[in-house]
Amino acid sequence: MAYEYIISSILAFIVAFSATPIAKRLAFKIGAVDVPNDGRRMHSKPIARLGGLAIVAGFVIAVLYNIIGSLFDGSGLFVLNPKLLGFLAGVVIVVTMGVIDDIFTLKARYKLIFQVAAAVIIVLSGTRIENVTNPFAASGMSSLNIYLSYALTILWIVGITNALNLIDGLDGLAAGVSSIASLSLFVVAVIVGDPYSALLTAILAGATLGFLPYNFNPAKIFMSDSGANFLGFSLAFISIQGALKSYATISIAIPLLILGLPLFDTIFAIIRRVVSKKSIMEADRGHLHHRLMDMGLSQRQAVIMMYVLSATLGLCAIVLADKGFFSAIILIIIVAVFIIGGARYFTEINNKEDSDSTGVDKEKKE
Repeated sequence: MAYEYIISSILAFIVAFSATPIAKRLAFKIGAVDVPNDGRRMHSKPIARLGGLAIVAGFVIAVLYNIIGSLFDGSGLFVLNPKLLGFLAGVVIVVTMGVIDDIFTLKARYKLIFQVAAAVIIVLSGTRIENVTNPFAASGMSSLNIYLSYALTILWIVGITNALNLIDGLDGLAAGVSSIASLSLFVVAVIVGDPYSALLTAILAGATLGFLPYNFNPAKIFMSDSGANFLGFSLAFISIQGALKSYATISIAIPLLILGLPLFDTIFAIIRRVVSKKSIMEADRGHLHHRLMDMGLSQRQAVIMMYVLSATLGLCAIVLADKGFFSAIILIIIVAVFIIGGARYFTEINNKEDSDSTGVDKEKKE
């Protein structure tokens, strides 16, 4: 199985890496370009969108490679069952919506319609959240009635899809966080004995990492909605299917931890906008990555800090799956102390450097 994971991941990486320059050329040709025309933009010159198509290409080709292997020689894990077909149909919907938005800019309500439609297809194909963790139940979890199960599944998929889209505000941020989340889910899937989910996450990580060299600061291309919606949708689907959804003690805690960073940012954004009496769909400059930069961190430092936070949550999820609740709590406390201390150190250093440079400039003027 390790061989299958490595080969599929490398294939996805190579395809995505090779397809990104093509996506960049296509973006400029059809006008899918991000022009910095407001205060939220962190770049100063037009940059191509549609980078998500390269990620999708890497992922889909690696999945097809495994499907063909299953059909002809039994070497692949993916069989064309209703769940996989439903997922691929949903991918077509969210990616199509993303491409249209990258070119023409869709209103939020229209994007929501596409996302809900894709989530409904997932549910109808047989993938849904059936149980949630309940420490008071004898089995450690409670079963959901079918209507609540459908509603929660659709809410989860739409929520994660939008969460990844919302954190796509700095060069390399969404791609890096998605890669970390994919790798974390991969390790958990291996621990709980779910090779199907493990292979999906290995492929997703490979495709995203193949795009990241072009997207890390300074970015040469953005994934934009075509990529962010695909990654969020895929992570949402993988996290609720296979053994990951039936592992009693972690049935909801694992995906909540692994996807905790974009989820927290999204929930905080909704609360912030409601309190400010603004539409929850209205963009602003109050996201966590913006706040880190306002603290004095550079764009690269803010992104790396977000990587560390995401990796910490992913590591806690892995420890939870392997060692249990108390080990995960201890790990969170230890790492939190060092992260907070490191953030304060970076802030103090940056403020000192800014102060020193201001003093030098003042002396030169005098």
